[in-house]
Amino acid sequence: MSFGQGGPSWGSPGSPTPGHDPYGSQDPYGSQSPHGSQNPHDPYGTPDPYAAPDPYGTQTPDWAALADASAGRARRKRWLLLGGGGLATAAVVAVVASVIVSMNSGDGGTSTAGKASKDVPPAAATPSEATDPEPSFPSASPLPPPDPKDFVSSADKDTAPLSADTLFPGAKLTMEGREYKKGATTRTTNCAASAQGSLGSILASNSCDEVIRATYSKGGVAVTIGVAVFGKESQALKAKAEARDGIASLSGGGVPTFCRDGVICRKTTNSFGRYVYFTVGGFTSGKDVTKSDKDVFTTGDDISEFTFRQIYQRGRLQASAAAVQPDA
Repeated sequence: MSFGQGGPSWGSPGSPTPGHDPYGSQDPYGSQSPHGSQNPHDPYGTPDPYAAPDPYGTQTPDWAALADASAGRARRKRWLLLGGGGLATAAVVAVVASVIVSMNSGDGGTSTAGKASKDVPPAAATPSEATDPEPSFPSASPLPPPDPKDFVSSADKDTAPLSADTLFPGAKLTMEGREYKKGATTRTTNCAASAQGSLGSILASNSCDEVIRATYSKGGVAVTIGVAVFGKESQALKAKAEARDGIASLSGGGVPTFCRDGVICRKTTNSFGRYVYFTVGGFTSGKDVTKSDKDVFTTGDDISEFTFRQIYQRGRLQASAAAVQPDA
């Protein structure tokens, strides 16, 4: 309310005239319009349109204009929020589609988003989550293969056919390129008759079952191999330890008599399992053997090695048969 606003008319004699403050106050600032500061006929105090402006800016604001401006700002804010949300949603959809396509682009990058989403395996089937199978182990370790020596160490297991032909097959043998011709062969249960000197009694005293002999020759050198067979390995080892003199040479089959009548010859004794094998080698000419006669030593070693291999092979074959048919 301005200071120039007047009160109601009093209407009594001696009262101030209409339009004047009953208290006689005047507008100290002279802001009253020519028609008065207030319409005397407006009971609600509507401002006079012809009144001079308020020097202090206290006129009533335009509420309708302010309301329109506020509504406009609210509409712009809603559109901005809607536009920003739409852009964010479109960005998320684009990122997800790109990831799905990348996961299924193994066919040259031609997969579509629909195909990629269709081909994505379920979470339970992904390799990173798959459970590795537990290693399995046999309930019991397999038995080791039978030892060939076990089958040639006693007559109970050594049941394969045995003869001069099984021990010394063929008409010749070859060792490291050296070829030897086979001469006469023989087999006898009279072990003493196949030996020279004290060896015969040693074989007999240790329960020798039989002796199998064969002679091989090459270049004027002849070697007789004699295999004494016992029932047990212990008997063979005892006979080997006691052996003296040597096996008797065997002539025939193109080989003359050799290593008899005191001629010096080379002799060896070895054993494997229940077998003791002896060699006697020398010159078919009847001359003595010396340490420098390498041909005699080589021939004797080759025939002895061949005999060992034959006995071992005999045990190996029987061990293999037992492994295939363990209950046989």
